[in-house]
Amino acid sequence: MFKSLLFIALSYSFTITSFAQQRNALKFNEAPFYHGVASGDPMHDRVIIWTRVTPDQANGAPIDVEWRITTDTSMYDVINSGTFTTTEDRDYTVKVDVSGLSPSTCYFYDFKVGDDYSVRGRTRTADLGDNELVRFAVVSCSNYEHGYFNAYKNIANRNDLNAILHLGDYIYEYEANGYSANISGRENTPEHEIISLEDYRLRYSHYRLDQDLKDLHQQYPFICVWDDHESANDAYIDGAENHDEATEGLWTSRKSNAKKSYFEWMPIRENGSDSSIYRKVEYGDLVNLYMLDTRLEGRDEQVGATSSDVNDPSRSLLGQTQLNWLKDELTNSDKQWNILGQQVMISPLEAFGVIMNPDQWDGYAPERGNLLNHVINSDIKNLVVLTGDIHTSWANDIPMNNYDAATGANSAGVEFVATSVTSPGFALGIGTSIIQSFNPHNKFVNLNKHGYIILDINKNRTQSEWYFLDDIETHNTNESLGNAYYVNDNERFLRQSTLTSVGYLNCIRAPELPYNIDNFLNVEENEAEENGTAVFGVYPNPFSTEITIHLGANEATDVSIEVVDISGKKVLTKKNIVIDNPSSYFKLYTSELSKGVYTINIYTNAMVRSYRIVKQ
Repeated sequence: MFKSLLFIALSYSFTITSFAQQRNALKFNEAPFYHGVASGDPMHDRVIIWTRVTPDQANGAPIDVEWRITTDTSMYDVINSGTFTTTEDRDYTVKVDVSGLSPSTCYFYDFKVGDDYSVRGRTRTADLGDNELVRFAVVSCSNYEHGYFNAYKNIANRNDLNAILHLGDYIYEYEANGYSANISGRENTPEHEIISLEDYRLRYSHYRLDQDLKDLHQQYPFICVWDDHESANDAYIDGAENHDEATEGLWTSRKSNAKKSYFEWMPIRENGSDSSIYRKVEYGDLVNLYMLDTRLEGRDEQVGATSSDVNDPSRSLLGQTQLNWLKDELTNSDKQWNILGQQVMISPLEAFGVIMNPDQWDGYAPERGNLLNHVINSDIKNLVVLTGDIHTSWANDIPMNNYDAATGANSAGVEFVATSVTSPGFALGIGTSIIQSFNPHNKFVNLNKHGYIILDINKNRTQSEWYFLDDIETHNTNESLGNAYYVNDNERFLRQSTLTSVGYLNCIRAPELPYNIDNFLNVEENEAEENGTAVFGVYPNPFSTEITIHLGANEATDVSIEVVDISGKKVLTKKNIVIDNPSSYFKLYTSELSKGVYTINIYTNAMVRSYRIVKQ
């Protein structure tokens, strides 16, 4: 990984970085809820709802946010409501675990600060008892710089899913151009590799302004786990390949920053003081969904592909606590299908007698054997493993000793690997025919297409359908079915399908506009709200040597800033800064300021926004 110094600064100097116009302009009628809404971790009687408030005047004061959840888009039939107080300590994010809901039901929710409403989100509770069908979209590996989130847009346009499963790499930690060459208009914010809590928050803020991602969160609940890039590449419990403690500080600090920002910005249910994310989600009598953490919970450091340590039984991918939990859950499962949602490929991947990727379960073969032997010896049926991480598409039997590729005999279960939303495919150095000759349990592989999986689960079979996009370098929603494979009830091997599944949801879509605009403003008034400037945040606060201001505008706008000390004296002024796109930022270098409390005033379009900041 190449690292570069992105800014060279003297005291009181500043740098402004401007990004090309994104797909959609900022919608100022959505203020202060520019990052949209989201929901997640549905249960049969409750669901998480989420938003983020962009404070107009950030003086460190708490903000009271009203919320409500209803059965109708007119927001009249209120089932539950309340007030959540958010603060700077949680980056002004809002997360509510709403209870008192009914199973298998579509709900609509929104938030309010003062007279301003968020857009309305749609969510759906999980099933309870006998159910016929569960459908998920499965996604992973969404690198902002490498392409447009066309997969997210296409899934948002569907109306036939229960939820979205995101298997990790929701964001990437690298500096601009650090992972792959970016396409025009898709540069990272901030430009440098993210390490501090403020860095991670800013990167999430940038991603969550993407309209395709906002649309998907608005329409469906997410069930998420992190992979490595939410912290750093090839992370494990005590470090990461892309972390150098000599230059980037303690790994424990960075890991803590990554986890805190993830819980702030993602609609995931939290477990009090425990930062673990492995958990079970139930969908009626059909599905137990086990979401696993193969990165930060208990993974030992990766070793080389030819190292004898890959066969060391003391090395762990899950950690003993998580492994024991999973084995116990599988043993006691009373659902028809046991679905594992996790990050790295569990099926072997070898060529010429050498494993190709020791970062996946191949690098921890004894623990894989421990788990799969438990599945066979305990007669655990209908095991389906969902995988992301590898940026390519695979349909695998999970072979045990004496596996027969012709009949599927001695397979423990099946694995469906989702390709990336945008991240570039791995250069394996060999073609698909060689892969399948060395790995006969592999029934389908595609190494270069981007897209998503539709997972269709019923009482007779579970089927995976790979949908591939024509293009990710432009906004292009053309897609095609790449392939489909299924596993029958009480079988352990794959069959190719010639039929695509048909889903149903029977839910009205969440409206595009906030409640107050949809009901009380005409089109001309709404369109008039498209000009202005948004200040999404000032990071970090407290600060030491620099401040980053994240803001956006739809057209060229002059911005001026001033920093004022507690006596009212202007200690720093900068004028005629021009921003011209929905996601911009500039850095203000403050090394010569004394420690203390200041006010930073940001002037735009005859408006001023004031933020209380503290130098340490």
